[in-house]
Amino acid sequence: MTASRIETTVALPVTGMTCASCAGRVERALKAVPGVTSAAVNLATETAEITGLAPPEVLIGAVEKAGYHVPARVEELSIEGMTCASCVARVERALKAVPGVSTASVNLATESARVEGVVDPAALIQAVSAVGYAARIASASVETVTERREREAEGLSRDLILAAVLTLPVFVLEMGGHMVPAFHHWVLMTIGQGTSWLIQFVLTTLVLAGPGRRFFVKGIPALLKGAPDMSSLVAVGSGAAWIYSTLATFVPELLPPGSVAVYFEAAAMIVTLILLGRLLEARAKGRSSRAIERLVGLQPSVAHLRRDGQVRDVPVAEVRRGDLLELRPGERVPVDGRVAEGASWIDESMVTGEPLPVEKHPGDRVIGGTVNQTGALVMEAVAVGVDTMLARIIRMVEAAQGGKLPIQALVDKVTLWFVPAVMAVAALTFLAWLVFGPAPSLPMALVNGVAVLIIACPCAMGLATPVSILVGTGRGAELGVLFRKGEALQALQGVEVVAFDKTGTLTEGKPVLTSFQPAEGETKEALLPVLAAVEAQSEHPVARAIVAAADGLTLPAVEGFLAKPGHGVSARVGGAEIALGSAREMGKRGVDIAGFAAEAERLADRGESPIYAARDGRAVALLAVADTVKPTTPQAIAALKALGLKLAMISGDNARTARAIARDLGIDEVVAEVTPEGKVEALHKLKAEGALAFAGDGINDAPALAEADVGIAMGTGTDIAIEAADVVLVSGRLPALADAIGLSRATMRNIKQNLFWAFAYNAALIPVAAGVLYPAFGVLLSPVLAAGAMAMSSVFVLTNALRLKRYGVRA
Repeated sequence: MTASRIETTVALPVTGMTCASCAGRVERALKAVPGVTSAAVNLATETAEITGLAPPEVLIGAVEKAGYHVPARVEELSIEGMTCASCVARVERALKAVPGVSTASVNLATESARVEGVVDPAALIQAVSAVGYAARIASASVETVTERREREAEGLSRDLILAAVLTLPVFVLEMGGHMVPAFHHWVLMTIGQGTSWLIQFVLTTLVLAGPGRRFFVKGIPALLKGAPDMSSLVAVGSGAAWIYSTLATFVPELLPPGSVAVYFEAAAMIVTLILLGRLLEARAKGRSSRAIERLVGLQPSVAHLRRDGQVRDVPVAEVRRGDLLELRPGERVPVDGRVAEGASWIDESMVTGEPLPVEKHPGDRVIGGTVNQTGALVMEAVAVGVDTMLARIIRMVEAAQGGKLPIQALVDKVTLWFVPAVMAVAALTFLAWLVFGPAPSLPMALVNGVAVLIIACPCAMGLATPVSILVGTGRGAELGVLFRKGEALQALQGVEVVAFDKTGTLTEGKPVLTSFQPAEGETKEALLPVLAAVEAQSEHPVARAIVAAADGLTLPAVEGFLAKPGHGVSARVGGAEIALGSAREMGKRGVDIAGFAAEAERLADRGESPIYAARDGRAVALLAVADTVKPTTPQAIAALKALGLKLAMISGDNARTARAIARDLGIDEVVAEVTPEGKVEALHKLKAEGALAFAGDGINDAPALAEADVGIAMGTGTDIAIEAADVVLVSGRLPALADAIGLSRATMRNIKQNLFWAFAYNAALIPVAAGVLYPAFGVLLSPVLAAGAMAMSSVFVLTNALRLKRYGVRA
């Protein structure tokens, strides 16, 4: 029986896209590939994510056929075990057989391989291993998105300077004469109109053939395929102005009488201004996409490995679980691990968003990429490579940045037909002015048709949503808020009800001794070591809380320890019978606890669990143990209340304790004593009150996290809870939840502002460019002004999105 193939998700970088219609064309081309089940193209990140059975080389072919480019990556591998030329040939064949590899070259002398293509490095290592050799990544010379955009910006900058130098004389010769009549007469008297037009022709041709060539190379083939894009608009607009002006210069007799004029300055200025807009766009997009590269840069390249009594520096990629690593003051933690020796303070702000350094002792967890402060540590590697928290954060941010929000679906539908519709409007404008316009109608028709083509570029529409997602999710990562799915960014802003698990989310998740009231004639100092000595024999969480309270004290010897599960413990200490337990246990032992009754009631009302201690049948103390509320929880609740949200708590704990905590915090609704299945049922009921978010951290919270409209996991919780969630608060700080909701709202506001500007701009200016104001006011929009306004619309959208980088943590 043939094994069924497994669907995989492939991420491809795509270059050459300039507007939303480009992204739509690439997406349609990928979806048309047999075996592809879904494809999403993001203009802002210049990536395509494809799920299905199609091999990478077929997907790359589809992108290239659509007129765009998938840049190859170069991976350098170190190969171990090769001894001769046949080894080289075997490794080379294995590498070339990996789907997505375009070229592979193996060098025996350097024991290395250079592989070019679009492929996962792990697949290369596996292919080499399968033929009997060992391989590892030596250095990844992958061009990052920021590096590619910087290179693109440098090229645009060179082209813009050249275009501007060539365009300036054209503009001065033509527009100078219109603005200053004396200058016009001077030109006529010195070089003459014919020579002036000839100079403009030469310079404009150089602009279009040099810096402007990119628009024709991409735009004309797209137009001929019946799928015009932004480059098509520029090519047709500037090309039409150039052709008309060239005819007027060399064969004016072909044009109707009175219509001989040149518009070389319009053709040249259109290219120059749009190059300026592209340059500003490239620089702004480069700034917006640096969040991931900053995260990648947090991981050091070298670790100090301690092995066989010696310390040597090794690449972080070679660190394995269980390795002991030395960490010196000022260095970054290489991988996730636990402190084995030493103590220090570690700055975890770049991963968790928590501003203050955290003290670390043996047994404490450390996160790869964070910065050791003053002390020297020895740590044990626990998670390495793709399993580290930093690697997971990067994957989550990449997934969120590449995702599409529901609001984007509408934009995609509009932009798919927008460019063809604009070309139709431009054609109608040309015909209307040609037939009904004042004489000379042909130049007027040409100018207004070109203005419509240029003003209507949908760049701003295509960038409006993805660039805000890019900046918003990147800023969230810096603040310790991870949107695992892009959709969560939109869903979270509409949340009306927030429900919390209690233990580990609102509270510390472990009981502590909160009260110790000795009987008359007794002291805490004398009793606590004795009671802790008895409880030290028990593994119960309550016992651990009492033992922890006696940390540092000398505990006496214990004999005859006896535990009654659910009731209490007893033992002999110094010849006396010591018992600790509930009121029921004390009643069975005949111990009078009436003197503590009022205080015990008060403690129970506060959500604390009373425990009685007796010595030789006489009550000597009342203790209380509780899972205390996290110090940051009241601040978080207040911030969420300020956002106008209804708050609920769902807990498996007893109702009295849950209600006491909810009352103190100001939580509106409590559902207590529920099973994990009961939590899901409770969420069903709460959903009737509005869109619901649920925050939790335990394995038993996973079903509820998946059931909620938005699941929010504490980053300090279990992996299962994190995988089930839509949003992760890396540091486990509950106040970050208010930041997440606030950032979500700010991002969606930003997207709506961008979309309003993009659509309103086109809706308002296309009719103006077509000349609707001319009959009443004599107002026309020149192609030059149209090009400037079009470029500025994209720059506005990008600049507006970049404001999200300043979104800060609430005080």
